[in-house]
Amino acid sequence: MIDHISIGVSDLKAATAFYREVLATLDYELRDDRPLTAGFGRHGKSHSEFWLNARPGMAKVPADSGTHICLRTKSAEAVKALHAAAMKLGAADDGAPGIRSHYSENYYAAFIRDFDGNKIEVVTFVAL
Repeated sequence: MIDHISIGVSDLKAATAFYREVLATLDYELRDDRPLTAGFGRHGKSHSEFWLNARPGMAKVPADSGTHICLRTKSAEAVKALHAAAMKLGAADDGAPGIRSHYSENYYAAFIRDFDGNKIEVVTFVAL
């Protein structure tokens, strides 16, 4: 079982503001706000599960890196909400909300790229 994940960001302040709003759609809140890292955890959890690490000199993550982070949620509405929040804040669309039948007939997901090119997926499994 994975305890937490971390991603590098070139501008911690901007990324923290972005993820504060985007992750709020999945009931995450900023838990740890430190000079070189920020951690987000879900309401009711005792620790941060999604971390941002300051990497001021990092190059943008290439689109073909093959790496992405997937966050599971409970509804298609939450998938849509995260995607909409990210788009409003200037993230890149990497796959609008919808069924991904090549994974399974009830796999409902969306993909975004943050300002550093980190690919974030949000998924739920809808009833058929």
